Amino acid sequence: MVAYEFYRQKPNGCHLIGILPERRKDLERITEESIMNWVRILLGDGADLRNIFFIKVTFNGFGDEQESQTVSQRLIGNHENDSLRR
Repeated sequence: MVAYEFYRQKPNGCHLIGILPERRKDLERITEESIMNWVRILLGDGADLRNIFFIKVTFNGFGDEQESQTVSQRLIGNHENDSLRR
């Protein structure tokens, strides 16, 4: 299953905002803008999205030994050189 983990970059680190599972079957509808629309809905239209980024992850099931693999990371705003540290 594919999902997107949304984070907010703050001076004291990254904070998880939420996780959005991908359910669309039409892959052409999946764009960075369509993914970020979920955060706009969650945080409101006035939210500052410059410090928000998402990571696309894939995982197998919901068992005790759930594996997550980072597939790609896309940073929003001026943080192209930052890295996520968990």
